[in-house]
Amino acid sequence: METLTQLANGFAVALTPANLMWCLVGTTLGTAIGVLPGLGPALTIALLLPITYQVAPEASFILFAGIYYGAMYGGSTTSILLNTPGESATIVTALEGNRMARSGRAGAALATAAIGSFVAGLIGTAGVAFLAPVVVSVALAFGAAEYFALMVLAFVMVSAVLGSSAVRGLSSLFLGFVLGMIGVDLQTGQPRFTFGLTELLDGVNVVVAAVGLFAVGETLYMVSRLRAGKDEVVPLKGSLYMTAAEWGRSWKAWIRGAFIGFPIGAMPAGGAEIPTFLSYALEKRLSKHKEEFGTIGAIEGVAGPEAANNASAAGVLVPMLTLGLPTSATAAIMLSAFQSYGISPGPMLLQTQPALVWGLIASLFIANVVLVFLNLPLIGLWVRMLRIPAPQLYAGILIFATVGTYGISQSPIDLVVLYVLGAIGFVMRRYDFPIAPVIIGMILGPLAETQFRRAMTISNGDWSVFYTHPLSLTLLSLAAFALLTPFLFSLIRQRRMRGLAHVPGDA
Repeated sequence: METLTQLANGFAVALTPANLMWCLVGTTLGTAIGVLPGLGPALTIALLLPITYQVAPEASFILFAGIYYGAMYGGSTTSILLNTPGESATIVTALEGNRMARSGRAGAALATAAIGSFVAGLIGTAGVAFLAPVVVSVALAFGAAEYFALMVLAFVMVSAVLGSSAVRGLSSLFLGFVLGMIGVDLQTGQPRFTFGLTELLDGVNVVVAAVGLFAVGETLYMVSRLRAGKDEVVPLKGSLYMTAAEWGRSWKAWIRGAFIGFPIGAMPAGGAEIPTFLSYALEKRLSKHKEEFGTIGAIEGVAGPEAANNASAAGVLVPMLTLGLPTSATAAIMLSAFQSYGISPGPMLLQTQPALVWGLIASLFIANVVLVFLNLPLIGLWVRMLRIPAPQLYAGILIFATVGTYGISQSPIDLVVLYVLGAIGFVMRRYDFPIAPVIIGMILGPLAETQFRRAMTISNGDWSVFYTHPLSLTLLSLAAFALLTPFLFSLIRQRRMRGLAHVPGDA
């Protein structure tokens, strides 16, 4: 009952004219960004982070949440019509969606993706509203040792999930730790890694780092690939509405996808890739039209994964708001926005900032409704956006990033940091190192250091505090298991291959 009361208060915040305007701007911009290949919500939110110095926190997060949800909707358009997934979570949509488009059923594919996103978004947002207070009640029992162990688990899992390998993910995380250590040590008062620059005594501004690594780095990477070839846009043919048979084949897939996506997204190491592939495999197994998969395109193969994608996007907000743990690139950027306001997401957030949290959750319900009306009737507009010349688009992003960063502090040092980190982001992207762990390490690294020091102070320097507390021991054991399992599987596979190579009788 208390949740419903808080949600009603959240709607009172979200339904003010100013916040409704920010919601509309966010959903429209997010859809446009989702449609444009190569861009995504993390880049866009990073680019807009400087506005957090100008508007109220509620307005900023309603805008960012609208961009986040809108990009999830818009990404399906690129996958279906261009066969170019904007993010890894929409790869599965492209498998069947583009085949449907090439067989003249693009309208049905776009419709089931949009409506499935709406259904899953509502289910996922309701899950956030009712699950967040439960997670908070559990997290309030955490001490310093438990928080440190939880962050270690998050570091390991996020590095593994967001990177193509654990080594690459952990390398990116270590770079984030180094950036997070720049500045004055709050406990000793000694400067660390400042190179004698007074501008770095307060550390690297997380907004500058996010804009540099995501917006500038990604833009430089996309520019370097401009001559890699141009994809063909499949023209829209036929009706934009689904037939009764297509509705019948879609609605169960939407529900199944939502209930697969949300729990996995809500895990501290969730993400959208796993649930989309699980949903696709399930729909292929349950479908009565298996012959359509991989040939003319099966509508269930679009409906289920798109629902799973959007439900997991909602689920990602649970660990971010309740534990302060981002499990995706976009969540990491939103966490940096919290820091720019001096707000620390975690168990106390729902108590200290109820208007912000519940206004944000209520705005997600509103954004889902708005996005249905933006996506289907305006699909022709979104398709025309695919023809925007890439050089003008990327030049505009760089100009916007530069002006926005300089507007934060009017410091030339910030611009130097912006483009140095942009160059690092480009190199990381070029060699397939994930960027999100850098921001996660930069934000959570100092917090983990603080919790570690607190635990050691409370225990008078006794390391056993981390393994005599059952919860801390469990979390650290899970982290060790997650870190070592890929290497163990690799060793087992190599030994098995060696054994097969020396089978008696082969010589």
